Amino acid sequence: MTVDFKNLSKREYQLLLNFPVYVSLLAANTDGKMDNAEKLSAIEFAHIKSYSCDPLLADFFQEVDKSFEKTLQELNNSLPQSKAKRDVAIKAELLKIESLVSKLEPETIAVIHKSMKAFKEHISLAHHNVLIDFLFPLQIFGISDY
Repeated sequence: MTVDFKNLSKREYQLLLNFPVYVSLLAANTDGKMDNAEKLSAIEFAHIKSYSCDPLLADFFQEVDKSFEKTLQELNNSLPQSKAKRDVAIKAELLKIESLVSKLEPETIAVIHKSMKAFKEHISLAHHNVLIDFLFPLQIFGISDY
């Protein structure tokens, strides 16, 4: 069983499809830009979600995966260059999308939020190094401060 987005217009649904892109861009903006590792991590995760997600969102993530890479590139290029302005622009788009999400059923809202949190966490760890965890299991400033 998948979600029926009948409460949304076609334009609103298209905007909703950008939700994981904007979450990825926000997670990558800690240094004011999306680097190649973060970009590849986001693209890979979007693809994984297309076949490994909550069944309610299966159709949604299959649709997201079709244009994720292109949309990510286009939106990334269209954002302001400064970190602060990028943050403002991304958060403004996320607020618009969140107003659309609020039109959905409570169960769907919970599942979408859980999925977007997973996107944020996955992209935030794009530079995470497993070897550092093995060698330095405790956080040591300057070495394992990720």
